[in-house]
Amino acid sequence: MTTTSVMNSIAKTTRGTFPVLEMTCAACAVSVESMLKSTEGVKDAGVNFANQSAWVEYDETIAKPADFQNAVRSIGYDLVVDVEDPQAVKEEAQKRHYEEVKNRTIWSLVLALPVVIIGMFYMDMPYGNYISMAFAAPVVFYFGRNYFINAFKQAKFGKSNMDTLVALSTGIAFAFSAFNTFFPEFWHARGVHPHVYYEAAAVVIAFISLGKLLEEKAKSNTSSAIKKLMGLQPKTVRAIVDRVEQEIPIAAVKVGYRIMVRPGEKVPVDGKVVSGSSFVDESMISGEPVPVEKNEGEIVFAGTINQKGSFQFEAEKVGGDTILAQIIKMVQDAQGSKAPVQKLVDKIAGIFVPIVIGIAILTFATWMLIGGDNAFTHALLTSVTVLVIACPCALGLATPTAIMVGVGKGAENNILIKDAESLELAHKVNAVILDKTGTITEGKPVVTDLIWEVEMNSELEGILYAIEKQSEHPLADAVVNHLKVNGAGGTPMESFESITGRGVQARRNGISYFVGNKKLIEENNVTVSENIALKAKQLQSEAKTVVYFFDSNKVLAVLAIADKIKATSAAAIKTLQEKGIEVHMLTGDNEQTAKAVSQQVGLRHFKAEVLPSDKAEFVKQLQAEGKVVAMVGDGINDSHALAQADVSIAMGKGSDIAMDVAKMTLITSDLQSIPKALNLSSKTVIGIKQNLFWAFIYNVIGIPIAAGILYPINGFLLDPMIAGAAMAMSSVSVVGNSLRLKFAKI
Repeated sequence: MTTTSVMNSIAKTTRGTFPVLEMTCAACAVSVESMLKSTEGVKDAGVNFANQSAWVEYDETIAKPADFQNAVRSIGYDLVVDVEDPQAVKEEAQKRHYEEVKNRTIWSLVLALPVVIIGMFYMDMPYGNYISMAFAAPVVFYFGRNYFINAFKQAKFGKSNMDTLVALSTGIAFAFSAFNTFFPEFWHARGVHPHVYYEAAAVVIAFISLGKLLEEKAKSNTSSAIKKLMGLQPKTVRAIVDRVEQEIPIAAVKVGYRIMVRPGEKVPVDGKVVSGSSFVDESMISGEPVPVEKNEGEIVFAGTINQKGSFQFEAEKVGGDTILAQIIKMVQDAQGSKAPVQKLVDKIAGIFVPIVIGIAILTFATWMLIGGDNAFTHALLTSVTVLVIACPCALGLATPTAIMVGVGKGAENNILIKDAESLELAHKVNAVILDKTGTITEGKPVVTDLIWEVEMNSELEGILYAIEKQSEHPLADAVVNHLKVNGAGGTPMESFESITGRGVQARRNGISYFVGNKKLIEENNVTVSENIALKAKQLQSEAKTVVYFFDSNKVLAVLAIADKIKATSAAAIKTLQEKGIEVHMLTGDNEQTAKAVSQQVGLRHFKAEVLPSDKAEFVKQLQAEGKVVAMVGDGINDSHALAQADVSIAMGKGSDIAMDVAKMTLITSDLQSIPKALNLSSKTVIGIKQNLFWAFIYNVIGIPIAAGILYPINGFLLDPMIAGAAMAMSSVSVVGNSLRLKFAKI
């Protein structure tokens, strides 16, 4: 179970997510959801059949998880609450359930086989009906007992589901056959042969069990992305407790523990390196293939893989607070969320079973009126077949299985999707807004050019380094890092003064030195040579910020600082534009820089000197023009626009608030993930539409045929056995179609 709490002025509202056990069809999910919603203290609730989970938003002063568990148990299901590892309990229960279904299926098929042989080839053999009944009874009432138990529990609350259909159809078929076996003279006296349908009852149970077995197997494959992510976290860690190295379970790790990581091991939790050094493969977090060097003071993340060195780090985030745990939770929540189309499907699934029962009764009544000599036999056969063939499972699985596979596929491609709605909507996007800094560019200013007007010497380089080392200007770090790489050392300065909006001034050996912009040069009446002026103009045209280093008489050097454009930005923008998508760049930077960047990446639309509120207004403006807008950003200044956009995408290395607001997060810094996300949405929606089409068409065609619509034309009546097999395969085909997305190229 996972919970989050929100305090308001009236009550403490908590949202919890709980695994649900024993659900067998979409109508089950509707029943569980309605029971949860009707529980006192519950504000809202939702159930996802595909990933077997429920979320509940409730007032914890009125309701407790045990109340939800009792409500769900009353209609034949179960809820996992108040355990340390609910996911493990759920997986264990699902494994146990799979084994039970497998055993039921095997024995049902074994016992149904002689019933079919007798029913089809030896129907007139002595005591044949009694032998068939003996084999069919354990199939229907022992291996198929859950259908009857669950149908009864549902009926107590005026509800119905797939089990209701199975129990009614097989129960009626068996009861009618048993009556004909014990009292054949009842029909003989009326000139009618007493048919039995033991093979139909037994085979329907066997085929439905086989379908459930295949469905459970297929559904387990849809959550493979979660299992892969969970597999990134080791089960035990080497922690130094009371100065002794001990191997302890990962659940026992607390903030402040010192943990050892050896070569080839996975980092268990998030923390900061306190001793040792190594290179760590962070590709699962960043998407970058090159291992990152980790020294003392560097941050390490759970799930990343240590290379050849070893180090110790102090745990800072454990359990559900680690980056990996947050990713896993995000994927789980997304897989459990409902796409807008699913809400309509849920309503249909909720009334589907009562409608089918109504059709079965109508079919029976119609045949009794117009069926002639074999009216009762045909009426019973067709109504039972209608109950057997109608399947809400395929309908219920159509959307959530596609969403689960789509979200999992996204996670494998460094695209974290928070909810199904954004995944369903993203393929409609026809306008993308990109922030400049940190999105199109690296977000890290670097010195690209250092041009000396005088002969460069180590003393001048040391003075420049010392001045910038003391400066608080954001661009000063870029100069310090550049000179540090080149081996410059600091030179002691006699004085230091920051000049707001201009730069800085310092003195050494009675000489004043300045680092700043052109205004600072003009204020100090320093002459700029024609060579430096030309260089500066050229650098500015390349979207670089120009900084001058000078003394009281002349310019000593000119530096160009730029935020490098990411290597893949131009290609990603080109791909989007080729799809017919308008791409806009918004930046708070000046017009000249914005223009230069847009030219370098092939952008046709850009706006410069934009405030955070202006970004949100621009999103509204595009939406007013009928555009479906995706906003891509990485900073706090983008959060308003991200919240306003139809589809919001955050860069994974950006601010926490941007990632919190956004419905999608790109773990990698590669903008090529944006067209990938849109392609993924398109393929997922196509999968959903295909699934819904086949689920609907199956029932639209199958139910009339089962009711005997073809009998007046060609004398064809569908056998309940064939109906059972067709019903089972409809669910398997829907799940199988969803699984195709796992192998699709995005």
